[in-house]
Amino acid sequence: MRVLHLNAGNETGGGMVHILSLLSQLKSDDIYLGLLEKKEFYYKAKERGINILTFEQSSRYDFSVIKKLISFIKKEKIDIIHTHGARANLYGYFLNKLTDVKWVITVHSDPRNDFLGRGIKGKMFTSLNLAVLRNADHFFAISTRFKDMVEGYGVSSQKITTIYNGVDFNEDSISSRKVSRADMKLLQNDFVLLMVARFDPVKRHDIALEAVEQVRRDYPNVKLLLLGDGQTKPEIEKLVKSKDMDKNVIFLGYKENVRDFYRLADITLLTSRTESFPLVLLESARENVPVITTDVGGVHEMIPDSKMGFIVPVDDEDSIANAIFKAIKLKETGDLQNMGTRFNVFASNNFSLQSFADSVYQAYQSL
Repeated sequence: MRVLHLNAGNETGGGMVHILSLLSQLKSDDIYLGLLEKKEFYYKAKERGINILTFEQSSRYDFSVIKKLISFIKKEKIDIIHTHGARANLYGYFLNKLTDVKWVITVHSDPRNDFLGRGIKGKMFTSLNLAVLRNADHFFAISTRFKDMVEGYGVSSQKITTIYNGVDFNEDSISSRKVSRADMKLLQNDFVLLMVARFDPVKRHDIALEAVEQVRRDYPNVKLLLLGDGQTKPEIEKLVKSKDMDKNVIFLGYKENVRDFYRLADITLLTSRTESFPLVLLESARENVPVITTDVGGVHEMIPDSKMGFIVPVDDEDSIANAIFKAIKLKETGDLQNMGTRFNVFASNNFSLQSFADSVYQAYQSL
C-alpha cells in the first residue's frame, strides 16, 4: 500500500503539525509527502526524516503540476492520494479522475470559512472547493461535528472516518533554552493568556482583544500574548493602539519554541469562529495549562467536564471575559493549576499520537 499525502506547502499552523505528526508516526518508504511550495513545511518534514518531495509550481494557478503528479503516481505505483487543503483537494479531484488512485481528504476546517475576508475571489475558491471535495472516495473528519458537517454535503456516513488529533505527551521539549516570565518582562502576579493562532479573520483576534479590554478594567495586570503571523496582524496591531492596550498585549510573531510560551501562561485562549479538533488545546494540555475556547469542532470531546476548562459561545466577548474573570479567581485560590492537571490526565489518556495514526492506517487498509 503506497500513499502520497499532498499539501500546498505554505501551511505553518495546526494543519502542518497534524500532517507532520501523522507521517512521523507512520514513517515508511511507502508513504510520501508531496508539497507544491518549498517553504518552512518542507524543511520541518526534512528534519523529521519524512519521505518528502516537491512538485513546485510557477504560481498557484500553474496546472502543469498535474502532469508531474500523474507521472509520479504511475512511476511509484501510488494506491492512495491523501489531500490536505483546498488547493491539494482540487488536484486530488483531477488525479482521481485521470489515474487509478483512491482519493481521501482530511477535513481540517470548515471549507465554508477557509477563504474568509478574501472578497469575490475567496467566494469563488470556496465554491470550487465545496464542489470538488464531495467526489472523494473517503473522508477523515477530525471531530464528530465535522463528520456531521460532511454528511450535510450529501456524503454517505460510510465514507467518513472520525479521527481525533493527537500529540506525543511523552515527547520532551527540544527548545535550546527556556523562556521565563522575566525574559518577557512579565511579573509573577500578571495573569497571562496565550493565544497561538495565525492572524486570520476566522481566528477572531479582535474579539479576544474586546474581552481582555473588559477584564483589564478590574485587573490591569492581565496580559495577552499573541503568537503567530498572518494577513490580519497589521489590523490587530492598529486595534491594540487605538484601545491603548500596548501594555496588555504582546505580539510575539512566529516562534519555534511554542512549548516554552505555554509554560509562561496561566491559561490558553482560543477564540476561533471555526476549528476541527484544535491541536493548540492538546499542546496546552501537555503543559498542564487549562484553556478557554469557543464552542467549535470537537472541543466537547476534548473538554467533557467544566473542571477541565472553559467552553464559551462563538463570537461572544462577554462570555470570554467572564471566563477570564473566573480563571483569575481560580488562580487566586490555587485551583487553576488543578484544572490544568485534570486536563492533562484526560487528554493524555484519550488523544495519543499512536491512536490517531492507527485510526488513519486502518482506514487506508479498508480502501
